[in-house]
Amino acid sequence: MAAEQICHPHNLNRHAGESRPYGIRVTLPPEDTFALVLGTDWSLEHWYPTREARDRALEDMRQRHAYSRQGDLPTALFEKIER
Repeated sequence: MAAEQICHPHNLNRHAGESRPYGIRVTLPPEDTFALVLGTDWSLEHWYPTREARDRALEDMRQRHAYSRQGDLPTALFEKIER
């Protein structure tokens, strides 16, 4: 995407032309109650420029959220993917 096609380039948090071939797909198990809201086919992908950056982000995503209530256990599923 060329800079002249971006409405507000100052809002970008990365270079628009940067290659990001390493990803993480986030899904929910079908029995998850949040899947009832989002649908059992819901997924989200995050993309990174290097395997190392992806693996660091994946490790962070798998950690228990600092602000979760005691006893809450995240059920999101994470899968490494590549383009």
